[in-house]
Amino acid sequence: MATEKKIKLLADEYWWGGVVNDGSFMPYGNTDYSRDLRDMDENQASPLLLSSKGRFIWSEQPYTFTFNQDELAINDADGSIIFGQEHQNLATAFKHVSQTYFPPSGTFPDPLAFLAPQYNTWVEMFYEPTQEKVIQYAESILENGFPPGVLILDDNWMIDYGNWEFNKARFPNPKEMIRILHELGFKVMLWVCPYVSPDSPMYRSLSKKGYLLQTENGESVIRQWWNGYSAMIDYSMEAAVEWFHEQLDYLVSSYGIDGFKFDAGEPMISEASDATKHLWRNPFANNDDCEAYAKLGTKYLLSEYRMCWKLGGQSLIQRQRDKAHQWGSKGLIDIIPNGILQGLMGYPYNCPDMIGGGLDGDFNSADFILDKELFVRYAQCSALFPMMQFSLGPWRVLDGEYLEYCKDMMELRKELGHIILELAVESSKTGAPIMRHLDYVFPNAGFELINDQFMLGDHILVAPVLVKGQTRRYVHFPVGTWLGDDGSIVQGPTFEEVDAPISRLPWYREAGFSIHT
Repeated sequence: MATEKKIKLLADEYWWGGVVNDGSFMPYGNTDYSRDLRDMDENQASPLLLSSKGRFIWSEQPYTFTFNQDELAINDADGSIIFGQEHQNLATAFKHVSQTYFPPSGTFPDPLAFLAPQYNTWVEMFYEPTQEKVIQYAESILENGFPPGVLILDDNWMIDYGNWEFNKARFPNPKEMIRILHELGFKVMLWVCPYVSPDSPMYRSLSKKGYLLQTENGESVIRQWWNGYSAMIDYSMEAAVEWFHEQLDYLVSSYGIDGFKFDAGEPMISEASDATKHLWRNPFANNDDCEAYAKLGTKYLLSEYRMCWKLGGQSLIQRQRDKAHQWGSKGLIDIIPNGILQGLMGYPYNCPDMIGGGLDGDFNSADFILDKELFVRYAQCSALFPMMQFSLGPWRVLDGEYLEYCKDMMELRKELGHIILELAVESSKTGAPIMRHLDYVFPNAGFELINDQFMLGDHILVAPVLVKGQTRRYVHFPVGTWLGDDGSIVQGPTFEEVDAPISRLPWYREAGFSIHT
């Protein structure tokens, strides 16, 4: 029988948790909202809810939660529900659940991922990457004054889905390409997915071995996804997991690949039709296959995921769901609340989507016009996240002062990168988020509803501009003395309007905190 629970909300109590892509709707408590955690909305999720009053909900399996007026209701729970209420605030509740249910692994991604931007070939090349284009892209990064970083070679570098070998027509000498990229100062990641193209030699081989998800009748399940119809690896089988790791390890040992972008990974069973769901041999409960896929990446120092169920505390880069090239919902304005929530779900090594947006439909549209102001504000908003990622080369779409403003963000990243790396090391030991909600650092100070600024650690306040045409914005300053990037000094607590021209990312450090090594 499914577990049910009802909890009376306290006065001025607010909650975070569940699905990362719902971050912009949080905190819960002042509006009605419902979410079934079996629907992860194409992003990370966790069976965790955290309260500003130190209370929490945890379960090992998904459930439906509903905030309605002054009540939180838990329904359709697949597992037992743990309700904790012995803590004081958001931070103390998080620290308890982190250490208890997803303790930090003690490892963190390659330092370069924190010290420099990531560069993804997706928007630059979409499904047409080649060895020549990739080398030219890397060289253009350096020629235009941007630092080398992690370079992600996205979809269609391989022979076929499931056949993880370079397509020699596109990449005639991949080992030499990787050597050149390393020599230029880049680390290299490859895009992979859990699918296998049907009617291919690899499909026939894996099907014969029984490594593909099958019905009880022994027929391989074919699932529709954004690139067509494919079979799926059955990650409940240890032998299938070993096979996948063998493919990736071969790329590491043969070509010098540094890591992998594990794309897709949406839960399989929850998206099956009622007519076929009960026939599947796969023994996973809801969302557990997504967790099993994410575990593959814990073997490598550079592993990026967009989908992840549980697995907080692991050394995985967690990217937000693809964002549109727009200011409002599903675009720039969602980046901060979703990023804050990633940290509160136990995913401290988080990355917003590609700067300017990563939806191919935006850039392939015949009437697409790049918004230069938006691109710059995307870069500013991302600059002090734990990680930041470019795809579309700023030097190709920006000119004059707009390009210089993006370069300024690279200089800021260079200046504060060591602090971000230090926070990453701390997270590997304590589980603490790198980017933090103001209520996490300054509890019970009235900051629960603030979604457009964040703390980098405990001592740096970041307040990007998220509205088109805005050149001034209001900033909530906590208690203390705050030293601005513009030389200003603000005595908190206060709520003040500050200058924020297109050239400026407003950020402040607490007096007494040094940003120098």
